[in-house]
Amino acid sequence: MTNRIFNFNAGPAALPLPVLEEIKAEFLDYKGTGMSVIEMSHRSKAFEGIINEAVERAKRLLNVGDDYTVLFIQGGASMQFAMIPMNLAVAGKPLDYINTGTWPEKAIKEAQIQGKDVRIIASSKDRNFSYITKDYVVDKDAAYLHYTSNNTIEGTQWAAVPNGEGLPLICDMSSDFMCRPIDMKPFGLVYAGAQKNIGPAGSAMVVIRKDMLERTPAAGTPTMLKYTTYAKENSLYNTPSSFVIYAVSLVMKWLEETIGGLASMEKLNMEKAKVLYDYMDNSSFYRGTADKDSRSLMNVTFRLPSEDLEEKFIKDSKKAGMEGLKGHRSVGGCRASIYNATGIDAVKGLVSFMAEFEKKA
Repeated sequence: MTNRIFNFNAGPAALPLPVLEEIKAEFLDYKGTGMSVIEMSHRSKAFEGIINEAVERAKRLLNVGDDYTVLFIQGGASMQFAMIPMNLAVAGKPLDYINTGTWPEKAIKEAQIQGKDVRIIASSKDRNFSYITKDYVVDKDAAYLHYTSNNTIEGTQWAAVPNGEGLPLICDMSSDFMCRPIDMKPFGLVYAGAQKNIGPAGSAMVVIRKDMLERTPAAGTPTMLKYTTYAKENSLYNTPSSFVIYAVSLVMKWLEETIGGLASMEKLNMEKAKVLYDYMDNSSFYRGTADKDSRSLMNVTFRLPSEDLEEKFIKDSKKAGMEGLKGHRSVGGCRASIYNATGIDAVKGLVSFMAEFEKKA
């Protein structure tokens, strides 16, 4: 296919080419219905099949059974920041949060706005969120422990699931969801904005353990902000982001049938990250911003010797057919987001460009 660039955008981000090709092939006529997915009723049997397939494939990939339910909720991860304390807080119990970056801070703020008893039990803010803190004490009486598994802006990632001491873990997995296998047993809820690693923008996937649904207040919570509303109606209480769900279903299919599952996906992601980090570690020109033991497989953040060189690097990279290498506006620098759909060819192409740019600088 011509005119395809190497896409390192942080979100909306790259989608697997086979998924885009399948969408293209079915766009005008979805499986003989004579209409596009974006035209069909969300109450139709055709769409019911789409959402059910998305749910079942996600559950298989995560290796969960009927004790978990998969929901699609508009508003992205930012909506979940508010819905989680609204639905899952327990009277008289604190809410424990670990703060490792910009997005965890936003989640904490949304809980505080509601007047909840929020405890920040650990933070890496002292060094500009350049590491994953391991120094924390869990309050075993807390309602839950919330953390963010991958910090898109700062380029850090939890290497292992934190020990919640038996508390339900709540995790924002927006930027590393489905990048590797996870043991779902400790989790009461995980959520991910689709636009980073599993689909286009417009929805979040929420995977919630069914016993957590019992916490949703019977009164005082708006209908559209209750997890029970979505669980009872298979995410079809109102019109969902139907195209997003369709695309997510195809990404789940790609992960299952083309990649071979999350263990295989993890191997590919580790290979990609190693190529890029190894090059930077052997260069005095590029400097990674995250501590080595906290580095992300998904978002590689780095600096050059000067901001002027960074500006030129980003400008020249676009001319070389690479997009999305500018760091987040809040931190500057450079960032390569190498999500599941970004191939090893893209990473090797980036390293080749970095080497050539270094020689000329």
